Amino acid sequence: MIIRKALSAVSLAAMAVAAIPSASADEAPRRQALFGDLHIHTQYSFDAYIFGIRRTPDDAYRYARGETLRHAAGYDIRLKGGPLDFYAVSDHASYLGVLPAMDDASSPMSSISFAKDMFGTSQDSILKAFGKVFQSVISGEPIPEMDNRDVVKSAWKDIQGAADRYYQPGKFTTFAGYEYTAQPEYGNLHRVVLFKGMQRPDLPFGALDSVNPEGLWDWQDELRAKGIDSVAIPHNSNVSNGLMFQKTDFAGKAITAEYAEQRMRNEPIVEMSQVKGTSDTHPALSPNDEFADFELYQTLLGTNIKGKPDGSYIRQALQRGLEIEKKTGKNPYKFGLIGSSDSHNAGGPVEEDHYFGKTGLVDGTPEVRRAYVVPGEEKLQGSGQTPFYQWSAAGLAGVWAERNNREDIFAAFRRKETFATSGPRIKVRLFAGHGYPSDIFARKDFSSLAYGRGVPMGGDLSLGKRGAPTFLAQAIKDANSAGFERIQIIRGWAEGSKLKEAIYDIACASGKPDPKTHRCKARPASIDIKNCKIDPSDGKAEFNVSWRDPDYRAGRRAFYYLRVIERPTCRWSTWETNRLGKKLRKGIPATIQERGWSSPVWIKD
Repeated sequence: MIIRKALSAVSLAAMAVAAIPSASADEAPRRQALFGDLHIHTQYSFDAYIFGIRRTPDDAYRYARGETLRHAAGYDIRLKGGPLDFYAVSDHASYLGVLPAMDDASSPMSSISFAKDMFGTSQDSILKAFGKVFQSVISGEPIPEMDNRDVVKSAWKDIQGAADRYYQPGKFTTFAGYEYTAQPEYGNLHRVVLFKGMQRPDLPFGALDSVNPEGLWDWQDELRAKGIDSVAIPHNSNVSNGLMFQKTDFAGKAITAEYAEQRMRNEPIVEMSQVKGTSDTHPALSPNDEFADFELYQTLLGTNIKGKPDGSYIRQALQRGLEIEKKTGKNPYKFGLIGSSDSHNAGGPVEEDHYFGKTGLVDGTPEVRRAYVVPGEEKLQGSGQTPFYQWSAAGLAGVWAERNNREDIFAAFRRKETFATSGPRIKVRLFAGHGYPSDIFARKDFSSLAYGRGVPMGGDLSLGKRGAPTFLAQAIKDANSAGFERIQIIRGWAEGSKLKEAIYDIACASGKPDPKTHRCKARPASIDIKNCKIDPSDGKAEFNVSWRDPDYRAGRRAFYYLRVIERPTCRWSTWETNRLGKKLRKGIPATIQERGWSSPVWIKD
């Protein structure tokens, strides 16, 4: 593998001793839940531009603040739930801004040999020209005439400028960032890279510099030694074909303590849910989890190949991390969780009843998404090689931070006090500790007690001789979504080479969990899928649960995270087919149970 930006010996020495800035915030009881999207593409992304997107980073931030945008397919899009708290444009570093330049007659880039084919009227010619670009990104080998770093630098400058223009500390937070798009052998190893403040590199590090993520981490470490802090956020591990969370490094060698420390230094959080599916777990990995098949998407990008579940899902990665930690003393998969969209429309399709796709003209209309039955197309697998009807509405990222500003939100990323949702603005929180009073949820000093006598999600709790901890689990529903059906805690651990998990329903909307099975009684869906109206009396609006593990075992290193599940509501595809008076395609679920996930707490004696 050719890394075109080799690090000097001096730089390597500097980054080896560079300390990570403190992730500790100073006013923990003041932390509030904030919602955002950290994975947004605009016209500067090579694929978005060919998908018909002409929206700019400024447009993206206007959408996040609640304004209306015009979709490439000719209709308006807007967040129904109101403005978000934080946002990041994360266009692909590879050929950043190059396609718009190639399509500009006044630019020398327009004279590139295949530019006319790329922007012509022949679909075959367009696909052939775009295929060259896509293959270049996959291989990591640049197309010489397109590899114009001055154009990339200009686009990167514009992206940063937009982030800084729209940043309103205390009201709306933006982060300058981009996407690192490594995809060796079609296995998705993409990361969103975000910078903490105003100091940033002149150019982003992308797949054309190295398709090995370890090269990205080296670059981040080198920048950090110069005072430029960043985080990388892996996404769509579900279509990594097992490459995202291997037991080895990129070269196939055993993971070392140094590898684990570097990975966690640079990517403390991971994306759980987005348009291209949810990466929590898979039925093949969690056969006893009846909710494991949630919004699965498994087709490798740019192919019709089904990817391998092993090594592709976050829960298994958390388990593997404990297994590796036993051998090396360090955990390479100690992630906090977020959600986002990966929208290429400048705005994310978060709400199920206002779904507008992900990739501009390519999936921007019902006719292309094909969620409904068309005579003669019963076996249709989507447009081209992508079954768009399997894609999901977008997820959201959540953080607990003192103030809505870059410093406090970035500190939340670092300490992993983050949570993910499948789209609704569900507030999720988890603590673990000892000595909590029985009436803690009713106390005005709840936060002071919760932090003071334990750790929040994302943290490590050392038990000493105190025995089983108490978990404080909280969830508050989105006012515009359904009530909750149940709240669960998932425990994962490793016994030798065996990865294990246990799932506990810790509270139910009606009745108590069965003490033997630790499950809520199954309830049929109450929603009428013909009109999709939500019954406001169905389900719980809030959960506040104090829980201790009934199967706690001293000496077992384990992680625990919270999953809260809504009552069934209509999936976007049902909303769409209802509006069109069409019949839903076989195999697409009519309803969805939206959910939220906390970051884990890790327990050790």
